[in-house]
Amino acid sequence: MIKPPTIAQIKESLTQQPSVTDIAQWRLDDRAGVQKLLAAYDKRLAKAQAQMQAFEERLYFEEAAWRDGLVVAGVDEVGRGPLAGPVVAAAVVIDDQFDLVAVHDSKQLPAKLRNELDAAIKEQVVAYSFGVVDAAKIDEVNIYEASRIAMKIAIEGLAVQVDGLLIDAMTVDLDLPQEKLIKGDDRSISIGAASILAKNFRDNLMIAYSKDYPGYGFENNAGYGTAAHLAGLETLGITPIHRHSFGPVKKYLTE
Repeated sequence: MIKPPTIAQIKESLTQQPSVTDIAQWRLDDRAGVQKLLAAYDKRLAKAQAQMQAFEERLYFEEAAWRDGLVVAGVDEVGRGPLAGPVVAAAVVIDDQFDLVAVHDSKQLPAKLRNELDAAIKEQVVAYSFGVVDAAKIDEVNIYEASRIAMKIAIEGLAVQVDGLLIDAMTVDLDLPQEKLIKGDDRSISIGAASILAKNFRDNLMIAYSKDYPGYGFENNAGYGTAAHLAGLETLGITPIHRHSFGPVKKYLTE
């Protein structure tokens, strides 16, 4: 009689790619520990399948362009709301080899995963580029127009020629076909990838600024109006990277 595998051996096998035959055999095993392992395995498998399905759905706009032989860029920006620092946009071009299923709207990702994806995205994409518009320009033209300028800079900085744009809820002053997608970073993989790159780029920039302008918590709040940031404004006043046209900062200009 062949001795059945131990629960530890089955656990190890389930972390790899067990055969259909092995799975079927283990389902007949009456040990509670084995059935608990299989329940967890089934849950992981279902989660992975749902993630893959969502990934494929978010490739809808890219695949439609690819079928027509077109190259499209996904574009997104971060930093509209902060009281300090620039607005940053990223433009990303992917192809049908892109397979990072975890790519999503950056706001829905934990920082650790977002940082891991940042490096992986840069390795896999056909091209990426950034656009940065500083606080002075934001004050001059308003944050909406500054966001559009940052997007245009990012698109024009791409190392490949694109035939069209997928943009999160905006349009850009470029003579290219543009798909304006509401919640685009949740509906398009290339826009989602752009949102991750832009978010990480801007966060790192604000960490660097925190060394030049300590006392505002830029390393933690990325320039948003947190209690620590407002306390810094109260005690230290405004810095060269503050947006003078934003209400909470205006108060300290008059003072």
